[in-house]
Amino acid sequence: MNKLEVIRAEEEWQRAGAYSVRIQGMNRQHHIPLRDEFDEHDGNGTKYIVILDDGYPIATCRFYEISPDSVSLGRVVVLPEYRGKNIGRMAVEQAEIWIRECGYKKIEIDSRTVAVKFYEKLGFSVVDDKIISGGTFDCIKMGKVL
Repeated sequence: MNKLEVIRAEEEWQRAGAYSVRIQGMNRQHHIPLRDEFDEHDGNGTKYIVILDDGYPIATCRFYEISPDSVSLGRVVVLPEYRGKNIGRMAVEQAEIWIRECGYKKIEIDSRTVAVKFYEKLGFSVVDDKIISGGTFDCIKMGKVL
């Protein structure tokens, strides 16, 4: 890793970095169709964190409002060659800072079952242990009060 930079992607060219990571890390790696990876929550109104390594997008996550005091955090993706280096943690922590600055009090996430321990280390807890089958991945609803 060279020089890491965190950006709050609010302009289209910045969001392109988030989309690039998601295409490489989810669409290509897990064969998720673009129509499924990108949904009605992508675009204006949704906020994206993008982490760059020497200008190259390597990780992302997004959040959007689900009620006046809470957001949904998701699409946390780190390129395979950068996994295990706390980059995902950095993306989520940076999103949390921004979420707090926006005045939200709660975060919800549909965590892949294999990522539950990752989110627990970041202070999230299981809200409902019912498995949500989402096609490619099984998920569990988790949450965190800020």
